[in-house]
Amino acid sequence: MSLIRSRAAGRHGNREEGEKPFWISFSDLMSALMVLFLVALTVALLAVTHDISESERHKTEQEKEISDFLRRLQFKVQQFPGVELRGSVIDFGDRARFETNSHRLNDSQAALLRGFVPVVLELARDPAGAKWLKRIVVEGFADARGGYLHNLDLSLRRSERVLCALLLPASGPEALSTADQRMVRQLFLVSGASFNSLKGSLEESRRIELRLEFRELGEASVQRADPAAATDTDLRCPLDRP
Repeated sequence: MSLIRSRAAGRHGNREEGEKPFWISFSDLMSALMVLFLVALTVALLAVTHDISESERHKTEQEKEISDFLRRLQFKVQQFPGVELRGSVIDFGDRARFETNSHRLNDSQAALLRGFVPVVLELARDPAGAKWLKRIVVEGFADARGGYLHNLDLSLRRSERVLCALLLPASGPEALSTADQRMVRQLFLVSGASFNSLKGSLEESRRIELRLEFRELGEASVQRADPAAATDTDLRCPLDRP
């Protein structure tokens, strides 16, 4: 009898052993998938955070290098009484005022420009300047008298007059070096404003400013034509041609 019970128990045990599930339960599967999801999400968040941190680091470096450039420029500007650096704008103040309805510079004004601009070009050649300085815009301004289009043309002529003073033939007195003149052609652009940006008086409004523009982060440098390839047969300022 005991032998029969033993055999029956053995058969019952084998049947229970065979009925045990081979696959993991559904809840265990969901738990494993949740763990994998959390791991993947953590890795993705770390990658995004790393990219943001790198971008912020590059932005901070850019701001610091441009700030250092402007700080050194401020030191140079202080050597020219009457010239002021406001942010990234160089204002020549009373040192470069124009007469009413005129775009001409007198000899002392032209000499100031030819003495000042090489200082800016020297900084433009250093690593920070070469890396971030995009262009220098010569902005001429007019006062509120006269028509809009007339003053717009006048302000543009005032900007062009500045470049004429800087691009004086290299053999002339106080002329910029050939290298500086080449860099002026590469960096400088002209712009004009009619009475859109008035000062406190008519005299103050008839002025010249240099506006420095810097590259954005990740912005590639512009490929410019080689100004040495240009041939000027007439070295007179176009404003003085009949």
